[in-house]
Amino acid sequence: MTWDILTVIGTIAFAISGAVVAMEEDYDVFGVYILGMITAFGGGAIRNLLIGVPVSALWEQGAFFQIALLSITATILFPHNLLKHWPVWGNFFDAIGLSAFAVQGALYAVGMNHPLSAVIVAAVLTGSGGGLVRDLLAGRKPALLHDEIYGVWAALAGLLIGLKAAVSATELIILFIAITALRIVSYKLNWKLPKRALH
Repeated sequence: MTWDILTVIGTIAFAISGAVVAMEEDYDVFGVYILGMITAFGGGAIRNLLIGVPVSALWEQGAFFQIALLSITATILFPHNLLKHWPVWGNFFDAIGLSAFAVQGALYAVGMNHPLSAVIVAAVLTGSGGGLVRDLLAGRKPALLHDEIYGVWAALAGLLIGLKAAVSATELIILFIAITALRIVSYKLNWKLPKRALH
C-alpha cells in the first residue's frame, strides 16, 4: 500500500511535469496528453525492454493511467491554479517520484536475478527515463545529462539495492526517504556535478 501511494504521487508529478513542458512549448491538447503520459510511463517502458519484462505489463497499470490522465486534464483546465505553486511542491513531488520509481526499478531487476550493472540501469531509467524522453521530444537538452544532480541519486538507490544493502521493507523505506531528501537538498542548494567542456 505504501509503495502504491508513492507511485501515485510520482505518477501525478511526472504527468504534470510533462504537460507543463508541452504547454511551454505550445503543443496542442493532444500533444500535451501524449507528452504527459510519456513522462509518467516512459521510464518504466524503457526499463521493461532492457531487463526483459514484457512491455505489455504496462497495460496492467490501468488505475495509474487514469490518474495520469486526470492529472494532465486538471493541468490543461486549471493551469494557473495548479502551476502557481508548482516550483514549490512540484519539485518535492518529483523527488518522491524519482526515489519511488528508482527503488521500484531496482527491485524489478533484482527480482529477475540481473547483475549489479543492470540493477543500476533499471533504477536510473525507471526514475528518470520519462523525463529524459520528455526533454528530447520537447527539443530540450535533457536535464538528466547536464543540469542537475538527478540521475545520480537513482543510480545510488540501484547500487545499494544491487549490493543487498537494502533488502527488508524497513531498509527500503529508509533508502527511499534518504534518496528523496538528497534530491531535495541538491535542488535547493543547486548542487551540480563538475563539467569538462572542450571550449
